[in-house]
Amino acid sequence: MRIRPTLSWTPAEDLPPGTTDLGPVVEALDTGGVLVLSGAGISTESGIPDYRGEGGSLSRHTPMTYQEFAADARARRRYWARSHLGWRTFGRARPNAGHRAVAAFGRHGLLAGVITQNVDGLHQAAGSQDVVELHGGLDRVVCLSCGDRGPRAELARRLEEANPGFEPVAAGINPDGDADLTDAQVGDFRVVPCARCGGILKPDVVFFGENVPLLRVEHCRALVREAASLLVLGSSLTVMSGLRFVREAARAGKPVLIVNRDPTRGDRHAVTRVALPLGPSLATVAARLGLHVAEDA
Repeated sequence: MRIRPTLSWTPAEDLPPGTTDLGPVVEALDTGGVLVLSGAGISTESGIPDYRGEGGSLSRHTPMTYQEFAADARARRRYWARSHLGWRTFGRARPNAGHRAVAAFGRHGLLAGVITQNVDGLHQAAGSQDVVELHGGLDRVVCLSCGDRGPRAELARRLEEANPGFEPVAAGINPDGDADLTDAQVGDFRVVPCARCGGILKPDVVFFGENVPLLRVEHCRALVREAASLLVLGSSLTVMSGLRFVREAARAGKPVLIVNRDPTRGDRHAVTRVALPLGPSLATVAARLGLHVAEDA
């Protein structure tokens, strides 16, 4: 599967309108077997911006592509300087009511699984189990030469040692953990190699233009086949990596429900789109189901 760097999408005028009725979502969860597919919109209330919503980062930021990262040492320097700074913001982010509600649904046996397009780890931090990270996770790094994987925290320590006093002020943080810095702020930031072989280190995430691992895709397809319904939370479904599962669920006759304030590319396949903020909406759904949602730690 290829995530293409072409990111623009204009909703068609014939898409069904959004609603404020949470009833179908409550009914689907009460039935059980719901597969959750989440996107950046579920993490905005944790302080992590999305790509395409109101004020989305695509208006000022083009995500790094795999081709540019692999081929250009200067691009890697810019990326790691910006990502090193952005990682601190990701590290401070905490799960919000939406993440905690999804975890509560799972604890009470209402879910068939959770697939997330996010790389922030907030579903796991909220207590969700066996989350499939479709696009990987920013908490890990991988060597492009030897394939060795390691914790991002260890790389952050090495980068701090290699760049003492690196404390620029970013104009903003993006959903991929990339901070907005100028070339002057990046300066002569030093990138460190793989400690095992000296190769190029990359965050263990799927960049735009890169393939999602086939085994991961097949695992997600199996989850769709086994689920009774698909609940999309906070995703515009602009890229095919997530939209394909919506299409597959709809073709199989499984109800697709979407909670997203803005229209999505999957609306035509859905039985409903609830146009409400995610955190309060999912907390309301949990309350109507009589579920206890843990407070933020």
